[in-house]
Order: sequence, then structure tokens, then C-alpha cells
Amino acid sequence: MSDIEALLEELRSLPATRVAGADDLEARLATVKSAAGRWADVLYEIQESAQGLVGPRAEAALEVAFRRAEESYVELEIALSDCGRRTGH
Repeated sequence: MSDIEALLEELRSLPATRVAGADDLEARLATVKSAAGRWADVLYEIQESAQGLVGPRAEAALEVAFRRAEESYVELEIALSDCGRRTGH
């Protein structure tokens, strides 16, 4: 199974329901943060391997996609950290 397929499987396994409480939120954030980190890694590798193979617009788009994924990971890390402080974990 490829990294992308594993990531998609991980995301599909997340319940599409509201969290049941603070502990559930913290657990779900941890899973989503992990998936966001993996996605950023995948996009980084694609961006790096695409250099010279695609035009400048595609290179710029891939760079923006990677940066946004990386920012998403950081924001989720902040949310998880704050959630942990509130619940004492």
C-alpha cells in the first residue's frame, strides 16, 4: 500500500460525527494532525521530484500546496497543545 493510500485509509476511518467530549476531541486532533503531517511530507516529495519536470506555474502551485499543508499541520499542533493544556494531558 502506498503512503497516499494509507493516508486515505486513515482519514476514511475517522468518524464523521461530532466529538463526544474533550478526550475524544484530543484523540481526533492527534489523528488528524498525524495525517496532516504525512500529507505535508507527501506534497514535499512531489514538489521536489517535480522540479524541472513541470512548468513554473505547476512548480509554484505545488509549493503553495505544500506550504498550506505544512501550515495546517502547525495549526493542528497548536490546537492539540491547547486542548491538552485544558484537559491536563
